[in-house]
Amino acid sequence: MAGRQITEIPLWQKYTLTVEEASLYFRIGQAKLRRLINENGDADFILWNGNRPQIKRKQFEEFIDKLNVI
Repeated sequence: MAGRQITEIPLWQKYTLTVEEASLYFRIGQAKLRRLINENGDADFILWNGNRPQIKRKQFEEFIDKLNVI
């Protein structure tokens, strides 16, 4: 697409994050995030894109706000 400039959206402005992005944003290891996804497969903070999970940032923030240990 000639003439179009693609700008990167900052993580804190994205609606959904990949597991890799969520790991950076929340400072949680990817393995732990994948375990949380597997243990909470139907949680409202997960959006499935085919077989790839996307983390809904605000909903995940609310989820971890309720935890004492992760």
